Amino acid sequence: MLKPRGTWSKEEENVDQHWSLPVKMPILKSLGVADSKVSRAGTLPLRSSRNPFEEVSGLEEEAEELGTLPNGASCRRRATLEKLAGLAPFRLGRTPGRRAGSPGDEQPRSFLGRVLTPGIRRSSADFGLLARLQGIRAHGDEEAAGEAARRLAFLRLGRGPKPQRVSLAERVVPAGEAAPDPPPKVPEPPKVKEPLSVLEILSLIQQRELARADEHILELEAEELASSGGGAPGPPKAEGASGGRRARDVALLYEALQRELWALVRETLAGPGPGAGSGPGAVAQLGQVLVQEEAADGRRGPEAARKLRARWAEAVARAARERLEAAAPGAPGGLAGQLEALRGRLLEDMGVVRGRLAPSYPAGLGAFGVYLRGYHGALAEWIGAAARRRLPLADRYALLHWHNQVYPREVLGLVDMVALENGELGSLLSPGTLRGLEDECVTDVKAQTRAALLRVLQEDEEHWGSAEDWCSSLAQDVCELLEEHTERAPRISQEFGERMAHCCLGGLAEFLQSFQQRVERFHENPGVRELLPDTYISRTISLVNCGPLLRALAERLARVGPPESEPAREAAASALDRVTRLCHRVLTDLLFQELQPHFNKLMRRKWLSSSEALDGIVGTLGAKALALRRMQDEPYQALVAELHRRALIEYVRPLFRGRLRCGSTRTRSRVAGRLREDAAQLQRLFRRLESQASWLDAVVPRLAEVLHLEDTPSIQMEVGMLVRDYPDIRRKHVATLLDIRGLRHTVARHEILAVARDLELSEGGALSPSRDHAFFADIPVPRPPFCLSLPLFLGRIPLSWLARLPWPRPPSPSRPRAQH
Repeated sequence: MLKPRGTWSKEEENVDQHWSLPVKMPILKSLGVADSKVSRAGTLPLRSSRNPFEEVSGLEEEAEELGTLPNGASCRRRATLEKLAGLAPFRLGRTPGRRAGSPGDEQPRSFLGRVLTPGIRRSSADFGLLARLQGIRAHGDEEAAGEAARRLAFLRLGRGPKPQRVSLAERVVPAGEAAPDPPPKVPEPPKVKEPLSVLEILSLIQQRELARADEHILELEAEELASSGGGAPGPPKAEGASGGRRARDVALLYEALQRELWALVRETLAGPGPGAGSGPGAVAQLGQVLVQEEAADGRRGPEAARKLRARWAEAVARAARERLEAAAPGAPGGLAGQLEALRGRLLEDMGVVRGRLAPSYPAGLGAFGVYLRGYHGALAEWIGAAARRRLPLADRYALLHWHNQVYPREVLGLVDMVALENGELGSLLSPGTLRGLEDECVTDVKAQTRAALLRVLQEDEEHWGSAEDWCSSLAQDVCELLEEHTERAPRISQEFGERMAHCCLGGLAEFLQSFQQRVERFHENPGVRELLPDTYISRTISLVNCGPLLRALAERLARVGPPESEPAREAAASALDRVTRLCHRVLTDLLFQELQPHFNKLMRRKWLSSSEALDGIVGTLGAKALALRRMQDEPYQALVAELHRRALIEYVRPLFRGRLRCGSTRTRSRVAGRLREDAAQLQRLFRRLESQASWLDAVVPRLAEVLHLEDTPSIQMEVGMLVRDYPDIRRKHVATLLDIRGLRHTVARHEILAVARDLELSEGGALSPSRDHAFFADIPVPRPPFCLSLPLFLGRIPLSWLARLPWPRPPSPSRPRAQH
């Protein structure tokens, strides 16, 4: 019941004011009656009926005004195209299913599938049209989105909740009745494979479905060949021709396919990667593409073959080059560090190829060999570029050693020993490049070692004349300088080791000749006489001690070097021998200057009854031997042998000077006994000094026997043994011994001297003993006095007259005498 307006309450008046305000209703553009002749862009035409399947003449007229699509289809279904919400130009618009009772059993297709004739490949131009239509629709949707939302909100105001609708099964089958059996399934017709468009093939390539994309590219190429007359694929045709466009599409698709293939090669070498695009499945697809293309090349012919397998090998080589170049620059330690980084990268990548990549390729491609050759070629380029630079000596050594030893043994030996043994890979550097590197090394070593050796010798020579204590390290420094090169070179190659040994031996020989000259100047310098004797002896021993180490080094270099190294070895040995003999002579002269007063007391009357002289000799030699013991073993043995020989020469020398005359048997017996005692004492001394000159032990006892024996045959036998053991003895020495014992009988004397003469003549063709084994050659014999028994009156005749007298000539011997 309605109240009068005056009786309304406050709340009722407010409600009335609210509903009496003017309300702005949303205007539905599709509602209202409009002229059918006028069409609005972006809106559906109005219909006079609510039946959606009723024919509307306006649509037919509007479709006629729009015309046809570029492929010949009509644009009559504009309303349907406007309702395709979210249809992408590169995706098939499939419906999730058909509603029950919908007419038709054909497969749902996209918009272009319904527009174009089935079985015809869609080109990129059709998708361009769809993209333009989609762009127009998307722009219209943005304008109407806000208004549609407001209109729907107004329509929901009075509808209330949505009523529960009865299901279709409840309406068809009443409650309590059994449901009828479902109708039998009608077998679906076989699906016809629809050819993909160029953009869809490109989408497959981008999604890394490479094998499937390659199949469609091959189909497209076959269609292009069929349209062009079945010939080999040629250059694209004019812009207006469909065949030329298809050829360009094939070429562009192959370029895109190859970009993905080679990108996949790079990614798989770097690691497994986070996505599936670089996993084993993608590698398997890459291998399948190569197999398919190789089979297609057989059909194309040699001129039209695309040769993707060869390009794959080139891509592997490029990827390997990038991997190696990325590993080398950041390595510390110069070229040696970079080479070590390359070794690590090679082992790492080849391990990935062997364990993960090669098994994913088809077996017929030989993937492991392709990767190995690719890395080998990339490494050869890197090593060749490094070899062409001006490298220091240490880097050249490192490069040669890595090339000849590390790479074959520690890289190829672990990766593929079969390829290494068969020589399939070849050398990283050419023989000419290797020879050039070795020549540069030899030249640098020759210049550097000679300068370093002269510098070391100069520094050492400065200490020779100083009075301060100093220990020479000249030999050790020289060996270190040369062994640094002679030990590294053979580890590179045997031939290079021989060349380096020959080079170092030549430098050592020159150094030793300079060393010999400086040692001679040192001993000839009068200033060295101002040094203390002990200091001078110490310096001389230091110089002698350089000999063994340097001699051993020269012998070792000669053994390693080529045969033409023998002259250099002989020159080095000769220089060391001169230095050793000079120093030994200096030491021996110093020692015997001190012993000379004791030797002057020998072979006198006091000597027969006193051993004072010999005791002084033995005591002095024993004391000086302690200082000489600092010498190296080899020169020490030579020095002691020289001291032994020199001591016996100085001991026997007074005897041959004729200080004693043994005219009686008793005197000869005393002299012989004293000689035996002194010989035994000297022998014990030199055995204690470790003398190896045992050949000197018998010289004094044999002289004593010659003096002691009485019968001529025994003397002859003893003289024969003396001549046999000491070939340098001469008849004058034997004659002096016979004079000492007082043998004046002409027959016996001639018989004994004849033995000596016969032995001299029999050994005349033999070589004279060496300097080390010479004994009697250093003992001079005084010439016997020449006396003439003349009558007294002849003494007054001038000598010039006596020279004119016919003196009888001595008879010539039957055999020529040996030359002394």
